[in-house]
Amino acid sequence: MAAGHRVEIRYCTRCRWLLRAAWMAQELLTTFEAELDEVALRPSSGGVFEVHADGRRVWSRADAGRFPDITELKRAVRDVVAPDRALGHSDRVGD
Repeated sequence: MAAGHRVEIRYCTRCRWLLRAAWMAQELLTTFEAELDEVALRPSSGGVFEVHADGRRVWSRADAGRFPDITELKRAVRDVVAPDRALGHSDRVGD
């Protein structure tokens, strides 16, 4: 049973980032199947690509100057929705 956590991925439709957002949503749902109730894809514009976990922004392409790699994103989401959970190989420094 999920713990009621929600992730939202805001992506720019004009930039055609839907597939990237959908792939990241799939990865998060697979990794956090016991913790997440929902991963929402929210269309936006203006070059936005942001990930929010329980209302807290955990990644911003504008701030970072790049997209997250999936390992970084999983760590950032984990820190909000399941801070005591180990991610196995994704927890290794340098990955």
